Amino acid sequence: MSIGKIILFVICGIIVFTIIAVIAFLLGVQYRKKAAESALGSAEEEAKRLISDAIKSSESKKKEAIIEAKDEIYKLKQDAEKEMKERRSEVQRLERRVQQKEESIDKKLDNLEKKEEVLQGKLKEAEQKLVEADQVKAHQFDMLEKISGFTVDQAKNYLLSCLEGELTHEKAMKISQYEAQLKDDSEQKAKEIISAAIGRCAADYVAEITVSVVPLPSDEMKGRIIGREGRNIRTLETFTGVDLIIDDTPEAITLSSHDAVKREVARVALERLIQDGRIHPARIEETVEKARREIENKIKQDGERAVMECGVHGMHPELVKLLGRMRYRSSYGQNVLGHSIEVSQLAGIMAAEIGADEVQARRAGLIHDIGKSMTHEIEGSHVQIGVDLARKYKESPEIIHAIEAHHGDVEPKTIVACLVQAADAISAARPGARRENLENYIKRLEKLEEIANSFDGVEKCFAIQAGREVRIMLKADMVNDDQMTIVARDIAKKIEDELDYPGQIKVHCIRENRAIEYAK
Repeated sequence: MSIGKIILFVICGIIVFTIIAVIAFLLGVQYRKKAAESALGSAEEEAKRLISDAIKSSESKKKEAIIEAKDEIYKLKQDAEKEMKERRSEVQRLERRVQQKEESIDKKLDNLEKKEEVLQGKLKEAEQKLVEADQVKAHQFDMLEKISGFTVDQAKNYLLSCLEGELTHEKAMKISQYEAQLKDDSEQKAKEIISAAIGRCAADYVAEITVSVVPLPSDEMKGRIIGREGRNIRTLETFTGVDLIIDDTPEAITLSSHDAVKREVARVALERLIQDGRIHPARIEETVEKARREIENKIKQDGERAVMECGVHGMHPELVKLLGRMRYRSSYGQNVLGHSIEVSQLAGIMAAEIGADEVQARRAGLIHDIGKSMTHEIEGSHVQIGVDLARKYKESPEIIHAIEAHHGDVEPKTIVACLVQAADAISAARPGARRENLENYIKRLEKLEEIANSFDGVEKCFAIQAGREVRIMLKADMVNDDQMTIVARDIAKKIEDELDYPGQIKVHCIRENRAIEYAK
């Protein structure tokens, strides 16, 4: 078989297969169409059936809902009618009550009108009686004036004078009562606090002097210290500013100066020269300069030691140096640095006892006399200098106020200021703490007696117990018992204002009546 026939046979096969496939497809489409039409018809019938059932069901539910609604409307109608009946009955009851109250009010109004008429009648009677009482009162005043011999104004003045006398008596009694009670309570509490503070802060005192004694190994050293034609001693006095007293005292030289720092520099320099043995002007100058630097370092160390001992922190370095300088200052023979440390400790202890600021009290007590380290260099009192220094080195206003008030220059306004003032007085008043020269002591006693004699009614007075008490004799015909308490208080107040003194002064007023008769 040739290739052409094979190809023709294949093509014919393909054509026949294609025709058969097309015929099969057309037949399938026709079948699917008939099947879909039959399914559609059955679906329409089912839908019609469902719609019919739904219509029937809705109509039955509609009827049921209508029946239920009618029942609910009936019930609501019944409830509304019942509520209306209750409201109507309540309204009727309230109307009856209102009517009863109106009737009661009408009755009360009638009664009030009747009472008003009665009161008006009584008021007229009272007015008539008041007029009669005024007439009787005027008549009685006239009778009293005739009987007593006083006019109304004179009688008023007499009563006022009597009342003033009674008030003076009561005032004196109250003052005495309150002063006694306050004195007992305050003295007891103050004694407890002060005794606790003093007991916990005991200090030794050695009176400061203005001379220092330097021991010598032998009397031959005196000649070497004097030097040829006195050049060595002149050099020492020139560089130190201290007087050297070389007398017949065996194996000792006395250094005299009111400046303790210069005296200490001279003492250290002289001891080193004696120990070294080389005494000539150049060596003296060198030794004095070294001693001065050493004392300056010691001053700084003393200040730091005082700050640490009192538990004060954050103080300016310059204030610390000024504290160290107070080691070489004295007040009435009392070392100022030792006094300041003790005041700091006393103030801190008392602050702790009463619940005040202990840190501030210690700080204020430590630098309260800081002005004494520069009193010979700057004009003004040590209080004002101390205030200026504290303000310069940024101390707090409370500390500055405590410094300013510790001698009573201003009124203390804080607890810390009062504590520092009290601690300063305690430290100064200790036995042996200070010494007072005779002239100042006599002047203080004279001033005390002068203040007491300046009051009217004082016959004579005596300052006793070293100025701790003033005993005053009052004139009995000028000052009565009630006025005596007031006079004593006024004298004490004037002493506080005009006199400076340590501790307290007792004002003791005495008044007595004497009757003298002679038997013949």
